[in-house]
Amino acid sequence: MPESSSEAQTDRQQRDGAAHTSNVVSVVSRLADDNLTLVRNISTGLAVAGVIVLARSIRLITKFRAASEIPARFIERNVSLRGKVHSITEKGLQVEHVPIHLPVLSTLLSRHADASTAPLLVRLAGVELTLEGRTWLQKNLAPSKTVWLKLISREDETLHCLVYESRGVLWSCCLNEEVLRQGLARRAPLSGVLPGSRLHWRLHKRLHRAEVKAERKGRGLWREDGLWERTSKVFRANAVFKMMKTIFKRT
Repeated sequence: MPESSSEAQTDRQQRDGAAHTSNVVSVVSRLADDNLTLVRNISTGLAVAGVIVLARSIRLITKFRAASEIPARFIERNVSLRGKVHSITEKGLQVEHVPIHLPVLSTLLSRHADASTAPLLVRLAGVELTLEGRTWLQKNLAPSKTVWLKLISREDETLHCLVYESRGVLWSCCLNEEVLRQGLARRAPLSGVLPGSRLHWRLHKRLHRAEVKAERKGRGLWREDGLWERTSKVFRANAVFKMMKTIFKRT
């Protein structure tokens, strides 16, 4: 009998504990149901705030209007920026930075921002353009053409980049290599890149291979004159020809 009494007491305690737990769960569930909208709004608000803080911290939607505005870590990590070509001059490419657009957030964060456009000055890293090369770029990069700028180094307000032109959905062309392949430029020192570094050797290898290809195929700078052209140059350089030319000018 004592054992039965003890077992009954234990069962009663278990039932009381279960009932208490059930009551707590019921109260919490009722509170959650009553305040479901509030909970959802708070969650949404926290998520939006988190995305805004993240966007600001990594500057996803910041529009850069000068090379000095770009964070140093972007240069160090060779980040790629999207841009829109304005013009091509003797100094380099004038490219307007086009930041990543995030629906709603871009509007919220840039509502009071200056809407003026100030293109960045961009040079093709490791490349010295010829006059023909600049003309070629002017023909192939029409105004408003979208390009990608892989940051290599910064020199005052000039950015040295690998410039990529999209040619289809899955393919893009590196213009640094392309002008070298066409014989429209010469390789130049990689400004701002530490000699002997991994980046330096990787870029040197790519650009050297492109230039060698132009040389082997005799393109642009490496084009060999034909027989008639060589003969004409020799004839024009001849002293007798120069004297006769001077005589005819006087008469």
